[in-house]
Amino acid sequence: MRVLLIGANGYLGRFVADRLLADPAVQLTALGRGDDADVRFDLASGSPGALTRFLDAVHPGVVINCAGATRGGARELTRHNTVAVATVCEALRRSGCGARLVQIGCGAEYGPSQPGSSTAEDAVPRPGGPYGVSKLAATELVLGSGLDAVVLRVFSPAGPGTPAGSPLGRLAEAMRRAMQSGDGELKLTGLGAQRDFVDVRDVARAVHAASLSAAQGVINIGSGRAVRLRDAAAVLARVAGYGGALHELDGPPAPLRATIGHPRGDSDHTAHGAHGAHGTHGAHAAAPVAYPDGCGSWQQADVRTARDRLGWRPRINLEESLGDIWMEAACRI
Repeated sequence: MRVLLIGANGYLGRFVADRLLADPAVQLTALGRGDDADVRFDLASGSPGALTRFLDAVHPGVVINCAGATRGGARELTRHNTVAVATVCEALRRSGCGARLVQIGCGAEYGPSQPGSSTAEDAVPRPGGPYGVSKLAATELVLGSGLDAVVLRVFSPAGPGTPAGSPLGRLAEAMRRAMQSGDGELKLTGLGAQRDFVDVRDVARAVHAASLSAAQGVINIGSGRAVRLRDAAAVLARVAGYGGALHELDGPPAPLRATIGHPRGDSDHTAHGAHGAHGTHGAHAAAPVAYPDGCGSWQQADVRTARDRLGWRPRINLEESLGDIWMEAACRI
């Protein structure tokens, strides 16, 4: 099976590439903006015609799009998340390859949800920020393209390679600094929000399964369980062996500064969000403080469709994901 992977050097794309390369039946070609791509091509500025000519030459059976931006203004997000996907869809329509498209969407497309609820694929999307809007527009382009296509709405990826600017990445970095300096107290802000964390390796398994399936439409990819960030911080402290006190600062969240979600201002999902850090005298402060993804205080995926249509279930629990995040942070000590 010939597979064209777009965004192979990004946070999600790296693990998708590893998963596909482990399948002896897959012949993988990586397309992206970096020097390490098999073919260099910028979706945000390249023409559909140029991409069509490449598709006709390579003739892939599956195209997987892991590329996209998570930070920046509305114009940049639209260019990398929406216009780029329009280019892919148009090129596939013009091409004679007949490839199946697997598009990586995100949970931020849904917007706020009721605490305690699980969001299913038939929920009406109401994204609360420009990132979610740009990703939802891309999803609608894919669904209306007439292509053999599926959109995987990935919730909050975690695990090895988690960007230092993401909520869990910042927690790990703050804990590393506290342990390195011997601080017995770690002050944290904004840990009340709950998110559905799913290990990035499980995401890669879902992408692989989707590329082999006939499933179309939207499929949620998550753990199916919301976790409060303060609970994740406690688990991370246990994994790291941090014996100090975790103290959550009172007061309103700090100003919004970046995006949670995908990651991943690069265009290959290399960051899944970032939040400003606020220093405190005599202690370190991590700041997964506020969520400009527009998802409010709660997000939890209904993942039954992934189970039924892809035969996929998450395998890696959050403690293992946090352990891998900590191992990478600890190497910086």
